[in-house]
Amino acid sequence: MNMRACAVAGMFYPREPNHLEQLLTRFFASGGDPVDAKGIVAPHAGYIYSGEVAARAYAAIPEDFPGTFVVIGPSHRGYMTAGSQVPWETPLGVIDTDTAFMEALDIETDEFSHESEHSLEVQMPFIKFRFPRARIAPVMMGEQDEPGAALLGNKIASAIKATKRDVRIVASSDFSHYVSETLARENDLYAIEPLQSLDTGEFYRRIEERKVSACGYGPIAAMVAACRTMGANEGRLLTYTTSGDVTGDRSEVVGYAAIAVI
Repeated sequence: MNMRACAVAGMFYPREPNHLEQLLTRFFASGGDPVDAKGIVAPHAGYIYSGEVAARAYAAIPEDFPGTFVVIGPSHRGYMTAGSQVPWETPLGVIDTDTAFMEALDIETDEFSHESEHSLEVQMPFIKFRFPRARIAPVMMGEQDEPGAALLGNKIASAIKATKRDVRIVASSDFSHYVSETLARENDLYAIEPLQSLDTGEFYRRIEERKVSACGYGPIAAMVAACRTMGANEGRLLTYTTSGDVTGDRSEVVGYAAIAVI
């Protein structure tokens, strides 16, 4: 059986299942915000840096959710937008892909382009651990411009309508990269603020104005667009941290946010 094998296990997160389970158990131990989010923003850095932030995002979705997670991540290697239809391996077991949803989504399938991309893979152990009955619809996003995000959001909404699936959407993104913590926090929170009212146009404007080096702004906008069609009317920043909170180095950090769209 074809399968998307783990590419960054042992680097971004533990390869050994017991170690990974212990780590994820600790991340989720603090609970979260029981808001039944329709979509979330979760970071995709190494778990030592951003795992607790990602868990805070996933904790905004009821843990008995049995449906389909549309997981949208940016391409870090320049590939075009493409889906995956094979099951995905994690150290905790295989996650099945919702192939009927992927067919309805009407985007190109390209398994090769997914092979080494970490922005999606890093999300999968969280899903397998907390939502063992869920399936996935993996989407890697190439061009992240505003029209492209709106188009992808519309395609997701149309696929939900066509398949009648119970769906939650994950936008995989880190925020500012390798700037001072002061600048990262100021710019990231400035960019995130319009998401409280789901204003993706202003979100794009602020990203451009401040040159915020968020790697997954397109997936965020696509997620928000789709969630609006699902009845969402609010975005809520659950937590924001930087890599400096772990390393102690505040001179060059990466910013991480957990956001729930409700």
